[in-house]
Amino acid sequence: MKRLIVLLSIILVLVTGCSIKKLDNSDIGKNIKILLTEKVNLHNVYFEGYKYYVPKGLKFVNKEEYNALLTDRMKNQYYLYVDAISYYHKVENTYEIDEDVHYSKVLNYNKKTGYLQINEFDDKYFIQFVFNYAKVEALIRKKDLTEAINNICYLLRSVKYNDKVLESLIGDNILSYQEENYSLFDTETEDDYLDVVKKYNPGYTRDMEDEKIQLDE
Repeated sequence: MKRLIVLLSIILVLVTGCSIKKLDNSDIGKNIKILLTEKVNLHNVYFEGYKYYVPKGLKFVNKEEYNALLTDRMKNQYYLYVDAISYYHKVENTYEIDEDVHYSKVLNYNKKTGYLQINEFDDKYFIQFVFNYAKVEALIRKKDLTEAINNICYLLRSVKYNDKVLESLIGDNILSYQEENYSLFDTETEDDYLDVVKKYNPGYTRDMEDEKIQLDE
């Protein structure tokens, strides 16, 4: 009987002491604030100089240097780039709000900065999500937007760098990086954007974009 009372007391403390924040299916800005302000220490993927957490909504496919490919249950692809060089040099976020795109927001939570920009492309959204010196790009169906943003938040907020390891990797090769053009916080140029679109849509050409512009006009 005493054991039952103690157990019930522990459960009561856990229930009353923890608040569950519910995500909104229609307000990605609210979800971003909730997820990026939470302090977490979860990691299930480890590499030299950094680690991060891949949530259940995403699946790790492969990695090449600082780049990784992930997919979700809807078969959307996510391209992750961890910019250890910019982290090492503490490059500042210079992104400015773009009023001409579907969504544009500067991010600053828990002393970590970045931005989210979403461009509308036919029946899909092209996401550029930068936070904590890591960047995710994805071209997804519009109906998958909220879930995609939530998954990216879980991923980017968890990135943690190992300063000592990065010092040994980057510090010893500082001459090789001193002329590096750090552009993590810059949005894509037109050419870069089309290259990314082609990566998700094989067969897409600049002529198709020109035809779309003419039809819009």
